[in-house]
Amino acid sequence: MIIIQDKIVSDELVEEQFLCQLDACKGACCWEGDAGAPLEENELAILEDIYPQLGPYISPAGEAAIRQEGIYTYDEEDKVHRTPLIDNGPCAYMTLDQDGKAQCGIEKAWQDGKIDFRKPISCHLYPVRISAKPDIGFEALNYDRWDICSAACSAGKEAQLPIYRFVKEALIRKYGEDFYEELDQYAQHVKTAK
Repeated sequence: MIIIQDKIVSDELVEEQFLCQLDACKGACCWEGDAGAPLEENELAILEDIYPQLGPYISPAGEAAIRQEGIYTYDEEDKVHRTPLIDNGPCAYMTLDQDGKAQCGIEKAWQDGKIDFRKPISCHLYPVRISAKPDIGFEALNYDRWDICSAACSAGKEAQLPIYRFVKEALIRKYGEDFYEELDQYAQHVKTAK
């Protein structure tokens, strides 16, 4: 366990390697599982604001799910808002490209310059998941190990790419450059101490 700027960071983010392999998994993290992507409170208003621009980037099934469930849902068990799902399967914001790979419709709209929000931070950070208890100021970053990412683990080992470096852009987006630099300095120290 590492503490960086009052955040608890799992050692696995430094010790384990990861490099997403969309050709192997086809973006299964967007359609596997039993719940939508966790959303932060500030992302709810953003989704409401950008939703009118997302029409061309959402599948008809996704649009139907959003009409039925809403732009976001609330998970009573985990006490968190989430993206809606299509028939308890794929994320409603997911589309497929011509090769059958999952794409985030929100991110596609961002890439096309239609919106200035890239995608939910929980998706951008994956395979890192944040556990938080805001009322007591607790926040922990953990590696969400999942068998559908086995090709990403193998590719990460081959590239010698630690998880925290794989998600560098997302970590900076969430916590800032200083947080990332402190984590990187810690990781370099651990590496040279071995």
